[in-house]
Amino acid sequence: NPNNYWTLNDSGNGAQIFLINDKAKTVLTCTLAGINNRDWEDIAISKEIVEEKNYVYVGEIGDNNARYPYKIIYRFAEPQVNPDFIGINNLVITQFDTLVFKLSDGIRDTEALMIDPISNKFYIVSKREDAVHLYELSNHFNSGDTLVAEFKTELPYSYIVAADISSDGKDVLMKDYDHIYYWKRTGQESISELLKKAPVTLTYEREPQGESIAWQRDASGFYTLSETLKDFRGKLIYYKRK
Repeated sequence: NPNNYWTLNDSGNGAQIFLINDKAKTVLTCTLAGINNRDWEDIAISKEIVEEKNYVYVGEIGDNNARYPYKIIYRFAEPQVNPDFIGINNLVITQFDTLVFKLSDGIRDTEALMIDPISNKFYIVSKREDAVHLYELSNHFNSGDTLVAEFKTELPYSYIVAADISSDGKDVLMKDYDHIYYWKRTGQESISELLKKAPVTLTYEREPQGESIAWQRDASGFYTLSETLKDFRGKLIYYKRK
């Protein structure tokens, strides 16, 4: 779905995923059948080379009060839509995979999920800590399994709320409420090795409750998307690569 972007609402909303265009208009609403949105926090897309199809990954990973021992990632095949029918497309997703996992070092709030297209592994970042934790998780959706996301390293940031890796695996973004951090992959280092290096801090127009970030598909820029608050309407903002 070129020039369209997957997004979601967090706790309090239904089990819905939205495809929006670059004008922030809803193109498609998908509902995952039979499940609840406990605290959805991040979303990612990745191409499966063997199957030659794109999958959308929904991160049920939020936990403000650190009380849930397990987290979940839902996966469904990306549907193709007709962009001429903006706002009237609704789809119920009945076929999706469920990955249940826990963190290796205890219960923590997490809001950032990213997929490395080179290793095909998930990376999850904790939020409410003086030095956040980075976890690595295998991308294996086997029914009945509970996987363990392994702690890899501490990072000197706090309140990380979103992260994304470019589709070629060369560029990484992470954000907190006040900053956007950027890393450039120059070799074959893993994501955990890369994030130990000092990032470049990018120019960022601070948003109230800005908890989303995503690369444009060709990595020529990236988008941020904020929540809508009482006196502020959420905005989709584009930052062009210099």
